Amino acid sequence: MSNRAVLEVIALSAEDAVAAQAGGADRLELVTDMAADGLTPSRETFAAIRAAVDIPLRVMLRLTDGFAAGDVGALVTAARNLRADGADQFVLGFLDADGNPDLVAVERIVAEIEGCPWTFHRAIDRAADRDALRKELADLPGLDTYLTAGSPTGVSDGMPTLLAEAARRGQPGYEAQILVGGGLGLPHLPRLLAAGVDAVHIGGAARPGGWALPVDADAVREWRRALDGG
Repeated sequence: MSNRAVLEVIALSAEDAVAAQAGGADRLELVTDMAADGLTPSRETFAAIRAAVDIPLRVMLRLTDGFAAGDVGALVTAARNLRADGADQFVLGFLDADGNPDLVAVERIVAEIEGCPWTFHRAIDRAADRDALRKELADLPGLDTYLTAGSPTGVSDGMPTLLAEAARRGQPGYEAQILVGGGLGLPHLPRLLAAGVDAVHIGGAARPGGWALPVDADAVREWRRALDGG
């Protein structure tokens, strides 16, 4: 088993996926509508990306902007359809109005995906109590990753939190991998890697021309080299 750091890249299309894999991405997060910070892609988009690449795909389960679950029944249906199409990894995360994890919504979706690995996304950065959230979710089947910037405003502000949580890896509530993303830049990597962070997530950084243009394989390659110490 390679111990190289995981590089996850946001893909909106098969074109993105092919470029990200060519640049050295280990895994893709599949979303649509980045204006809403990433929503569930269509079944057709999932199928096109699945056919185009052979690296793992984590599919977003999120139907509206913000961190409220909204229509949980519709989320469950989306999960069921994607599972039927072959999706086997997911991304989700919902908070209630008080900033606590929406356990009803999360547990219904987790039951639907039947033990598939999943990421609790940056809703953690808006939580009223990050530590309490982690401990509440710790026993849910399949939860193996937290996508976090350590702060709602991004990695630069969240660095102290990220370093503190990395130091707790393996403790109750801290068993899941920390996947750092959200305003992440190459200059942040040395401190994160030195602290034991072994997974990063990029979106805009893989698109120097902006979100209107596809993923740039060379930009992904630059991150791959930096993570590999090259």
